[in-house]
Amino acid sequence: MTVPVILITVFLTAVLSAMLGMAGGLILMGVLALLLPVPAAMVTHGAVQSVSNGWRAVILRRFILWRALGLYLTGSAGAALALLAVQFTLERAWLLMALGCVPLLVWLPAGRWSLDAARPVHGVAAGFLVTGLNVIAGVSGPLLDVFYQNTGADRRAIVATKAACQVAAHGVKIAYFAAPALTQSDSGLLWLIALALPLSIAGTTLGARVLARMSEAVFRRWTKIVVTCIGLVYAVTGVMELAGGG
Repeated sequence: MTVPVILITVFLTAVLSAMLGMAGGLILMGVLALLLPVPAAMVTHGAVQSVSNGWRAVILRRFILWRALGLYLTGSAGAALALLAVQFTLERAWLLMALGCVPLLVWLPAGRWSLDAARPVHGVAAGFLVTGLNVIAGVSGPLLDVFYQNTGADRRAIVATKAACQVAAHGVKIAYFAAPALTQSDSGLLWLIALALPLSIAGTTLGARVLARMSEAVFRRWTKIVVTCIGLVYAVTGVMELAGGG
């Protein structure tokens, strides 16, 4: 049942991510962490999300904020170089707890922090921090969202630019965990990824159509609600698993 569950989850989470710009990746990472070794989960998640985000960026390419993307890529490259010096993998319980904490970042008050991905320092910082968090926790959408609270862009520009940014972050994650994942897993992992990628594209295409019909108010409200609920589930699951293991 592991493969069917993962494939169904890939499709449904791709739909959700295309609608909200995140949340789907959170769900997928949690499911993969429960069903696969952590390195294999990271690589599978990275591959699926790279295709999902990449296709989303292609569909919405005319809305991408190219300057913000360039700043982000500069910071992401810096994070990749820094990560070359260390190698670590979180245990599953701690990974779930990290996944539970990441969504809380969407509640940071926009006025107090005044972060804007289009500003040079903020854009580069976004690339560095988001890429680093993506390697540690597997997902980083809520943190990236913090940098887009004050851009003034509409929902399509936010989703399109964040999608392009996340392709880079997931690429770094794949490179970081590829060796341990392939060492611990058999060729079945590659087949799983191959089957999942077309489903990711199909889900993204469907979700983009829903996004086009969604209002700005609904988009912003449900993004916070959905990711917060997901985070609470992961945090509780991680604490219970940690307590059970002790």
